[in-house]
Amino acid sequence: MTPWWLAAGGAALLVLLVVVSFNRFVAQRNLILTSWSDVDTELRRRYDLIPNLVETVKGFAAHERALFEEVTRARTEAVATTGLPEEQASAETPLVAALRRLLAVSESYPELKSSAHFLALQDELTTTEDRIQAARRFYNSNVQEYNRRIQAFPSNLVAAVFSFERAQFFHIDPAIKPEVARAPRVS
Repeated sequence: MTPWWLAAGGAALLVLLVVVSFNRFVAQRNLILTSWSDVDTELRRRYDLIPNLVETVKGFAAHERALFEEVTRARTEAVATTGLPEEQASAETPLVAALRRLLAVSESYPELKSSAHFLALQDELTTTEDRIQAARRFYNSNVQEYNRRIQAFPSNLVAAVFSFERAQFFHIDPAIKPEVARAPRVS
């Protein structure tokens, strides 16, 4: 009778381990979805700032029409993109490039650079970019841990049985790059 109890106890322990592993995968997948929602919220915040930024620059640099249209088109495409992080990153790349060109135009207009409204928008955009990058790092950290479990033994067996698939990382460049302090050269 003892071997039967040992077998039943071993089977119950195995089932318990599978259930615990399955529940951890579900919790991690939900954490990834939540952290992706945070990234999406910050991206939408940037999308909301762009029309105000374009209008402000347009007031000082009206002849940059092609650039304004490019920024508007890139924003529209990025807003319309929903789905996987890889798809969103592809839509963000032209938007980031267009935003950088728009902000570079401001360098040619001293009166724009001194405009309180433009400076406030630029500060808000800088803050938003920091928040996007922080949310992106948190999301990617969650993806890394989830993907590690999918590949590591024995949780990879549970992942295979229940069809848990690897999650995608999200990589984009910031529209405003932080100024990098350069170390002084010593001769």
